[in-house]
Amino acid sequence: MVWFGCWIALLVVVGGGTTVLVGGANVSYDGRSLIIDGQRTILFSGSIHYARSTPDMWPSLIAKAKQGGLDAIQTYVFWNLHEPQPGQYDFSGRNDVISFIKQVQQQGLYVSLRIGPFIEAEWTYGGLPFWLHDVPGIVFRTNNEPFKLYMQNFTTKIVNMMKEENLFASQGGPIILSQIENEYQNVEGSFHDDGRQYVNWTATMAVGQNTNEPWMMCKQDDAPDPVINTCNGMRCEETWKGPNSPNKPSLWTENWTSFLQGFGDDAYLRSAEDLAFHTTLFIIKMNGTFVNYYMYHGGTNFGHTSAAFIITGYYDQAPLDEYGIIRQPKFGHLKEMHAALKQSLQPLLYGDLAIEHLGEKQDAYVYTRSSGECAAFILNNNNRESANVVFRNMHYTLPPTSISILPDCRTVVFNTGMVNTQVSTRAMQPIIRFTSAEQWEEFTEVIPEFDQTSLRFNGLMEQMNTTKDSSDYLWYTLRVENNFSEDQPMLRVNSNGHVLHAYVNGDLVGMAHGTRKFTNFTLENTVSFSNGSNNVSLLSVMVGLPDSGAFMERRRAGLQEVMIQDQNVSSSLWGYQVGLLGEKLSVYTEVGSSHVSWSEYSSPNTLTWYKTIFDSPRGNDSIALNLGSMGKGEVWINGQSIGRYWVSFKTPMGSPSQTWYNVPRSFLKPTGNLLVLFEEEYGNPLNISLDTVSINKVCGHVSDAHPPRINPWGAHRRYPWRPRPRVHIRCPQNRIISRIIFASHGNPSGNCERYSIGKCHSPTSRRVVEKACLGKRQCSISHTVETFGGDPCPGTPKTLLVDARCE
Repeated sequence: MVWFGCWIALLVVVGGGTTVLVGGANVSYDGRSLIIDGQRTILFSGSIHYARSTPDMWPSLIAKAKQGGLDAIQTYVFWNLHEPQPGQYDFSGRNDVISFIKQVQQQGLYVSLRIGPFIEAEWTYGGLPFWLHDVPGIVFRTNNEPFKLYMQNFTTKIVNMMKEENLFASQGGPIILSQIENEYQNVEGSFHDDGRQYVNWTATMAVGQNTNEPWMMCKQDDAPDPVINTCNGMRCEETWKGPNSPNKPSLWTENWTSFLQGFGDDAYLRSAEDLAFHTTLFIIKMNGTFVNYYMYHGGTNFGHTSAAFIITGYYDQAPLDEYGIIRQPKFGHLKEMHAALKQSLQPLLYGDLAIEHLGEKQDAYVYTRSSGECAAFILNNNNRESANVVFRNMHYTLPPTSISILPDCRTVVFNTGMVNTQVSTRAMQPIIRFTSAEQWEEFTEVIPEFDQTSLRFNGLMEQMNTTKDSSDYLWYTLRVENNFSEDQPMLRVNSNGHVLHAYVNGDLVGMAHGTRKFTNFTLENTVSFSNGSNNVSLLSVMVGLPDSGAFMERRRAGLQEVMIQDQNVSSSLWGYQVGLLGEKLSVYTEVGSSHVSWSEYSSPNTLTWYKTIFDSPRGNDSIALNLGSMGKGEVWINGQSIGRYWVSFKTPMGSPSQTWYNVPRSFLKPTGNLLVLFEEEYGNPLNISLDTVSINKVCGHVSDAHPPRINPWGAHRRYPWRPRPRVHIRCPQNRIISRIIFASHGNPSGNCERYSIGKCHSPTSRRVVEKACLGKRQCSISHTVETFGGDPCPGTPKTLLVDARCE
């Protein structure tokens, strides 16, 4: 093929592997692993998206990722941020991808760059700029010349920017992998032969950029050589076919630490134990050489960047939460797993694998080098019961669905199902309350009537094509004569808008909305018309644009059909207004706010703008707005949107999907900060508060069965005794352990979420722990009977559980 001819000058096949010849670092691969500067390697990476955090957060996020044992940071490139209009580019502020990558490099980590430029990512329009929609003859993501032209132009723009800054590994930079396209296999079949041709063209185009590093395609089983096909998911060792060539390594580009969450959805909580189990199994079963956690820090979907129905906080359950706070035990458990696997690198990368069956659902994966060095991984695949196995004449106990790591084939240094690290609890503490009506002013949005509109059309206009992504809001207005036979005719509106507010003569007559999975919905209500002419004003609201699927350029939104009694008025002459008056006047900015007449706060009402002023709270804690009393809308701080809120859309459990909304401190000034909300429903601003976000509780829990924490000098060094596990607890910076809430050495029941004293309990438990911990930022308590002055119940396996307050 032509594209291989372009690549052959850069590749040399050695021993069945593909080597990329580069001038600086040598990034290569074969069927066993990635190879950097001639050394096989296993890399742990984490997704941190520069645009979902603020530049002042980047250094800390990167440093914490490195502290967590990561080798690389992975990020998408966001086309619609960088090229909002054709040929007009923005790489400033949160969009400064070059600065972000350089900061990763400064901290000694690699970069995996997912250029896309289609990215999905729960990002509005999948990262594509909406102006592409209006390019004549365009069809997205297929063998379509207009799309390929703009896609190649942007890809080349990004690659050239990286080259100019010497950021590829061959230039001495940190970028070791690049990705083109994203999960295309999900839609490839919809385009038939054009889909396959597009895949080949995409690979040729990417390789032809001459970056001198490997390219990859995620979830693309037919990725053409030399592009590496990779896996996305939670169980890639089970669901993935593996590399499509024996000369390609196994890469896991998205190991989901949680899952996407839409308004109305409960959060998906993936445990630290499950993450560690499937990550370890991928490495030992699939020769995994690269694992990227998606997300390691999710961050915030500021403004209108989230896709349809996606909440503003993104992957808050990641090892670093939305605010960049370490989430334990996920962060610490993965960190210990990384260390344990790194101590097994040589056998894993250079040894031969033998699988020994130890029981019905128990196996040992044993990697042995010719020198005799070996590492073993004992697997218990029983998801209900612990297992006792004998391996090389030694006894081992494993919890259900877990893997023990033995870097020397003897000593367990880590088990995926046993958490040694502390469990931390995040707390929100109000620091500013906006409870006084005197603090607030309001401005009521004008409900347009047909005669006030200048845009007219015989029929219902498609919403996205009309608004051009300039606003979430589109007014449909109609003049109706009351010639109906019923006193209260039925108004029936079919929409996929995603929300609808219906007004007749300025009065609200109904609200309805769809869901993330079912965007189509119907509003039905009886209405009262006055004699003569009446105004029907229907506000259709988008909650983000779609982010995936074939033929996205054909996707429709907005009103589909309007019936009044038995009359279909869909084809009538409608008047349209794009956006809100408050948006047009920018009332959320200091300048715009001064151009409208605000009133004293009266009472909750629909389609109302609220504003107040506040001073920045002291300290360095993260802060968030508690919007639990509001309905649906958007919020701005000093003119910058911190995102959409939708508190009234409850989950199946009856709670909002998101109550607290991140306020980056970089958005604030010392005094006189302008807070503006646009409320669509009947939310009450008098119960809003600005809260600090911090860790206020830490809990440690170990037992006799837990392996000791990883020894930094080599976990499998021989000791005359086996180190005992310890409880380690640590408060955040500038906080100390102020109170021991619970302490029991014996057999306490439960875990850090819910516990009680068991039948076996050392009476000195609290006193010993208080002496070791109170007044300190961190402490460590040995799990031994000697520490607690004797054995309260000989012969009973012991556990130590400590729960402490941080202040």
